[in-house]
Amino acid sequence: MKRSTLVLAVASIATACAFGTVAAQAAPDDAMTQQAMNWYGGPVYDGAPALAATAALVKAGGGADNFSFPTALVAMLGQKTVNAEVAKLDRQYGKQEVQEFLKGMTFDVNDGLRLATAAGVKLPAAPADLKGPKLAATLAAAGTAPDGTFWAGYLFDHAISHKLHNQVMIDVATRFGAQDNLVTHKILNQAMYDVAHALGHDNVKLASLH
Repeated sequence: MKRSTLVLAVASIATACAFGTVAAQAAPDDAMTQQAMNWYGGPVYDGAPALAATAALVKAGGGADNFSFPTALVAMLGQKTVNAEVAKLDRQYGKQEVQEFLKGMTFDVNDGLRLATAAGVKLPAAPADLKGPKLAATLAAAGTAPDGTFWAGYLFDHAISHKLHNQVMIDVATRFGAQDNLVTHKILNQAMYDVAHALGHDNVKLASLH
């Protein structure tokens, strides 16, 4: 499976503030250097998940019963921007991988919701103002590690918890193969790096896996 990416073409004060706020909340102390690493790179975030942002993403994608990652991308970035980013990713990774990425992200979110429900986790109502570019900026910030690098695994840890993130990867590997996990993380690393830089956050670093 693979997933496509997004490019933000907005640099409003509101989105910049959202990015800075989440990044500050995610940054731990120097003990982070001793932290465990995620399967596909980047530090583990083992704190409480940012369920409000997760709820906003699910709402953007059509809701828990009908979630689609491409739908969420369009809701956050607009069809024209998404089309441009997908074309860029097609050139970089090939159309087949990008389409698999998009389908894979849809599966990952839906599987994460299923696991969260089974674990007794209930999503809050999505904040009314957390949508569009502001939501995209918030997600980019949530996945940016203390050293300034965006890692897909760090975002997933924030979205549903590190434990459930790992279980989703196990489910993907069992059903589709480990390569799908690799592609998901790889392309999302590139996509969200693109998002951050389009928002003017040029200090965000590209992960070594991309």
